[in-house]
Amino acid sequence: MSILYVLIAILLVGVLIIVHEAGHFWAARLTGIEVQEFAVGFGPKLVSWQSRKHGTRFSIRAIPMGGFCAFYGEDDAKGEHQDDPRAYHRQPVWKRMLTVLMGPGMNFILAFVVMVLFFMLAGGAVPDDVPSMVQVAAGSPAAQAGIEPGDVIVEVNGQSVLDGTTDTLLAAIGSYRAGDAPLHLVIDRGGETVETDVTPLWNEQEGRYLMGVSIGYAYTLQRLSFPVAVRASWDNCVYASTMILRLLKQLVTTGEGLENTSGIVGAVSAVSQQVRTGGFEAFVNALVMLSINLGVMNLLPIPGLDGSRFLFQLLEAIRRKPVKPEREALVHLIGMVFLFGVMIFFTWRDVLNLLR
Repeated sequence: MSILYVLIAILLVGVLIIVHEAGHFWAARLTGIEVQEFAVGFGPKLVSWQSRKHGTRFSIRAIPMGGFCAFYGEDDAKGEHQDDPRAYHRQPVWKRMLTVLMGPGMNFILAFVVMVLFFMLAGGAVPDDVPSMVQVAAGSPAAQAGIEPGDVIVEVNGQSVLDGTTDTLLAAIGSYRAGDAPLHLVIDRGGETVETDVTPLWNEQEGRYLMGVSIGYAYTLQRLSFPVAVRASWDNCVYASTMILRLLKQLVTTGEGLENTSGIVGAVSAVSQQVRTGGFEAFVNALVMLSINLGVMNLLPIPGLDGSRFLFQLLEAIRRKPVKPEREALVHLIGMVFLFGVMIFFTWRDVLNLLR
């Protein structure tokens, strides 16, 4: 079964790579840019065939750690295609910008669409209308008074606290002072009314009287309508993108999180473990997070990545004059060598971690 989950994880990574490269490919087809090769994986070719209509060569390669969509005459460091009208650098800059952005764009689109479908078909977490006892600390005044997780406090000392917020309930509990009579609570427990008295204890760290409960909103899984699913998916994708950018900032500025960073082997291992314990929902969550992560990472202005290529094209659009193709190709080549080195480093570390 472990092999099955590893294969599922590899399939997930493969889907993300294919979708990303397909974004480049479709944008090139749409704008009339010639694609020389579309490959899934790196290294020796396992399977290869050529389109008779467009001349594009499609291939599946031995190392499933990436892929590429090679445009005709791209990264022409030797200037062999300098005067060829089919060459990538000879195409209008807006077409090239579109082909670059559509790779990461397809990863964001995939994550968004998958989340919408999941919310509509499987359901999304919808909070209850009223707050309840999420957790009751053992031995606390609340536990001694018989309060249980899931209980909804309806009244405190005869005052209704069911206004849909936690503010009124917290204020009623916080009104207790030393020497006061115990708080009289009316509780809704699954439709049954329960009454009890509780005496909060002073907490030095918090500087207030506490019952020993965590109050919040319980969530139930409900299928969402299309408009609600779209909004929920958008919010989730924005949150994930923001979180990834924040983690990247911490990694670059302080080095925080470096020990948790992994390569493709670590990602496959983590996803296989998540799917084994969490099932289909974990698979969907992993797909969404990895897809957004792939989109964000490729937009970074690192030589060799889409963000760097777009930066060169943006500079060309502003200057109305391109950087010499051989110079740009050299920058991307250096970047790719660096990225391969980083990939090899993290892969080696992932393997060592798995062997421990």
